[in-house]
Amino acid sequence: MDRLVVHRCNDFGMAEQKIPGDGVVTGYGSIEGRKVFVFAQDFTVFGGSLSAAYARKITKIMDLAMRVGAPVIGLNDSGGARIQEGVESLAGYAEIFQANVLASGVVPQISAILGPCAGGAVYSPALTDFIFMVEKTSYMFITGPDVIRTVTHEEVSKEELGGARTHNETSGVAHFASADDASCLAAIRELMGFLPLNNHEDPPHRPTTDSVDREDAELDTLVPRDSAKPYDIKQVIAKVVDDGVFFEVQERFAENIVVGFARIGGSPIGVVANQPQILAGCLDIDASVKAARFVRFCDAFNVPIVTFVDVPGFLPGTAQEYGGIIKHGAKLLYAYAEATVPKITVITRKAYGGAYDVMASKHLRGDMNFAWPSAEIAVMGPDGAVNIVYRREIEKATDAVAAKAHFVDEYRSKFANPFKAAELGFVDEVIHPRTTRARLARALWLLRDKRLENPPKKHDNLPL
Repeated sequence: MDRLVVHRCNDFGMAEQKIPGDGVVTGYGSIEGRKVFVFAQDFTVFGGSLSAAYARKITKIMDLAMRVGAPVIGLNDSGGARIQEGVESLAGYAEIFQANVLASGVVPQISAILGPCAGGAVYSPALTDFIFMVEKTSYMFITGPDVIRTVTHEEVSKEELGGARTHNETSGVAHFASADDASCLAAIRELMGFLPLNNHEDPPHRPTTDSVDREDAELDTLVPRDSAKPYDIKQVIAKVVDDGVFFEVQERFAENIVVGFARIGGSPIGVVANQPQILAGCLDIDASVKAARFVRFCDAFNVPIVTFVDVPGFLPGTAQEYGGIIKHGAKLLYAYAEATVPKITVITRKAYGGAYDVMASKHLRGDMNFAWPSAEIAVMGPDGAVNIVYRREIEKATDAVAAKAHFVDEYRSKFANPFKAAELGFVDEVIHPRTTRARLARALWLLRDKRLENPPKKHDNLPL
């Protein structure tokens, strides 16, 4: 579309430099027979810099995508605003930002960073749902190394400042890092297989030969008897989902929580899981924001959420408190509480304190909440609880160590198990781990026609 459009700038010798298309290719096509819109920035034309005409080409297909209900994929490779056009170029960026905001939650928006993107060129991707980057060739930053050197006297390379590794591991701005452009585009195609075309559709079903009633005996022994020992929650996910295929999102960022897409019975689900191998699975600032963003995406696009819980609490420390763990942890709480898609929870081991509440508990309108026999659901771990509840008795005892051990055993038998929560209806069923896949499949079938709406409002006020 619009392959003959040219810019309208006549200053600074631009009247003699008019190239059809003006540096961005826009159009529509299909991925596995499902329509999508795409714009691809061309760095060989004016360095990919954005003009007013260039911006209108992008907003034109975004508006059309909204009308027909199809995703927008942006292939970004831009030096930012076209200086020769001045404020017109800035206006063009703002119009794209406005279109991104209006499309958010209506159609999926995917950004691939395939070269250096600076200034305004990074804000549009930041407003989209998922950002893909390519290692060693793509960069994102507001101000480049030269400006930083001049203003703050810091020495930093492009790669250190805004490379794929930086934004996938440190900042959390990007969601995926690929080795080259071809694998990046292939990953986008794979992601699209899990997503609906718009917020009125369900995610696409894919036939599978993996029986929903399949059991895996290894799940019965995967959680160590010693609750202090770690295990890999990704093994649980792989044994439960179709064909062991898990498409992880933000794999390198906040690794103490795992998020991504999978299928059960051919139908896509969003998975959120605490990772006991990293920080014992504690929730911290980065993990809370990562998971909250993912939960809200799933809720916006009708993707059921399956949550695997093994969380001893929120990460303690001054760095977390000063960084605003209260506010950021509340984002995850808020995301689960407002979500109206089917929500199914499996507590594999620890579910302590406020973190138990936050992780898709029954009290946040969890639809089906299961627990393995190894689950421990309590305000805190037995050792900490006994030090508070039985402090005086331990101090008075002639053998404090033996007394504490007795009280720990008593506390564990009463609270460090799933049965008290099950008695109260906070856990719907205590299940054999090997049956987890079948239980999830039945729950997803049961909730397929779930109807739930939040109270009408202009918009919510998420604790940003």
